[in-house]
Amino acid sequence: MAAKHPYISSGGPLVQAITQFRKSFPSTVDASTLKKLGIASNNESYIINILKFLKLIDDKGDKTEKAAKTFVFHKDEDFQKSFSAIVSDSYTELFEFHKEDAWTLDDENLITYFRETNQSTEIVGKRQALTFKALAGLSGKRELSAPRTTGNKTSVNGSKLKSAPKKRGAIRSSSNQQSMTNISAPTENNGEPGFGLTVRVEINLPTDGSQATYDRIFKSIKENLIDAYKA
Repeated sequence: MAAKHPYISSGGPLVQAITQFRKSFPSTVDASTLKKLGIASNNESYIINILKFLKLIDDKGDKTEKAAKTFVFHKDEDFQKSFSAIVSDSYTELFEFHKEDAWTLDDENLITYFRETNQSTEIVGKRQALTFKALAGLSGKRELSAPRTTGNKTSVNGSKLKSAPKKRGAIRSSSNQQSMTNISAPTENNGEPGFGLTVRVEINLPTDGSQATYDRIFKSIKENLIDAYKA
């Protein structure tokens, strides 16, 4: 049974598409259009299905009057109000069951609804829930998440995009990693090499260290490793 509600595996391409269309909504949207715009690579058909489901484009891919009226709003609050009405109209039954609480339903309840309604698999049900959450975020109704962002960036509707947490511990920024290589072995008195040896030292510097801290670290390495080895 074909899924009634559209879905996509990640909210990023959907956010990217809506962001671009707020700047300029093409008169016709098809796979070729999205490729030329660099939007939703390998996800073109999913984006098109979502746009059709929202009735922003017709079966031929032509922009509808609904899209023309909504995507001209410059202010985020005006766009959110119009776009949220489009989303709620498209998910009529979900809003009949949960009213305004539908916007902020948790994953478990959303997945249950979509799986029961569409008789979809677990994976598809999760993606249908993810798609609705992305649309709710674009409507200004919940926090909008986008994968692989750095820092706090502002979304198309003024919401803060969540960024992945920074890893702590042994992994440091490459700019704070220093290495010393090829410390050559001494030669015998007759000029012939005694043996071959290469030592590689990698140092993970503290990101919050002062210049004095760095100076002490390198001074200690010089005195206790390099100079001692050459002696």
